[in-house]
Amino acid sequence: MTELTDALAAAPVIAILRSGSARHFADVADALHATGIRAVEFTLTTPGSLTALREYATTKPEGLALGAGTVTTPVAAERAVASGATYLITPATCLDVVAEAQRLGVPVLPGALTPSEILTVWQAGATMVKLFPASVGGPGYLKAVRAPLKGIPLVPTGGIALDQAPAYLSAGAAALGMGSPLVGDACEGGDLEALRERAATLLRGVRS
Repeated sequence: MTELTDALAAAPVIAILRSGSARHFADVADALHATGIRAVEFTLTTPGSLTALREYATTKPEGLALGAGTVTTPVAAERAVASGATYLITPATCLDVVAEAQRLGVPVLPGALTPSEILTVWQAGATMVKLFPASVGGPGYLKAVRAPLKGIPLVPTGGIALDQAPAYLSAGAAALGMGSPLVGDACEGGDLEALRERAATLLRGVRS
């Protein structure tokens, strides 16, 4: 887990790249890395994502942790890792993906929401747990869930606004999964300078 651990130590953010095409993913990932965000997730629901993973894995900047998201089957997990993903993220408990990640020797962050789901995936071997969708309960829910489950690193994801990031971290988040509030339209070929500004704003908040 060293690559992902180091990336999240530099900035506790996983940027989620999702679009109708993966053609701009490399440029977006480079822009995020240059701003200080060192963990990115290429979602497998994006057409061309495996090709983009394979190509970017050979050119990505040093220190960037490249993962695959929305991994829902062991076959998809194997293909993602073969294409260069060094960690896997699922949208739900997906215990078979957790088992496959262990077989492949890569970190896995399965999605869970309730205390029972969180404990189930943790006991199955999750590296960290993606609390999804985080916006359902907000920072207050995260804090309440952590009370009996303090030893489980939670990564709230889904519907987190840039200005909410400090509150989630104060409530005990180990890191944050950030999609459209951070990425905006950059994956569709939007303004990369605007992306860098949003990333800088986010990082100021999480480091304050």
